[in-house]
Amino acid sequence: MFTGIVEEVGRVRHIKRQGESLVLSIDAEKVIEDAKLGDSISVSGVCLTVTDLDEDGFSADVMKVTLDLTVLGELKDGDPVNLERAMSAQSRFGGHIVQGHVDGTAHLSARCPEEFYESFVFRLDDPDLSPFIVEHGSIAINGTSLTVAAYHANGYNGDSGPEIEIGLVPTSLEETMLSNLQPGDKVNIEVDVIAKYVQKMVAP
Repeated sequence: MFTGIVEEVGRVRHIKRQGESLVLSIDAEKVIEDAKLGDSISVSGVCLTVTDLDEDGFSADVMKVTLDLTVLGELKDGDPVNLERAMSAQSRFGGHIVQGHVDGTAHLSARCPEEFYESFVFRLDDPDLSPFIVEHGSIAINGTSLTVAAYHANGYNGDSGPEIEIGLVPTSLEETMLSNLQPGDKVNIEVDVIAKYVQKMVAP
């Protein structure tokens, strides 16, 4: 389990494709300080298992189902990724419950600079995720715990599918890879797991 508080931004060192899967090697510093083989590390919101370690980073296997459901299959050498180690029992719970199990993807529609922050508008690729998203609720975007500032059922401008608006303060932009996003870029989305369990319990 993770909290969505990104510890560092790593860089894709190398991608080795193996049939329908791949081995992802990432340059990192902080998240490998106490890492061991078999540990879990969130890579832009996807829980991956460490299969190899060296002084400059780690490697992990990525299966076809993960490539199909997330943006990891679109990564290239040198791309930035958000990294977070699995939460320990002694950690402060600074974000929200993030499993590293991506529910779908979204595309960045717009970046709107404000006086003290920047609004990011994301269009959901799967409208079925809409019931799990509420204004002022939690959502993980590329593994970053964020608050939904507004939900637009018919799009930010009223002319498209469901979109969500997120306000990012300078610290969030400086300490995550979200600052690199441009309109059209795709991101991983994980909705609030509590909402999914509630929906399961009340469904007919």
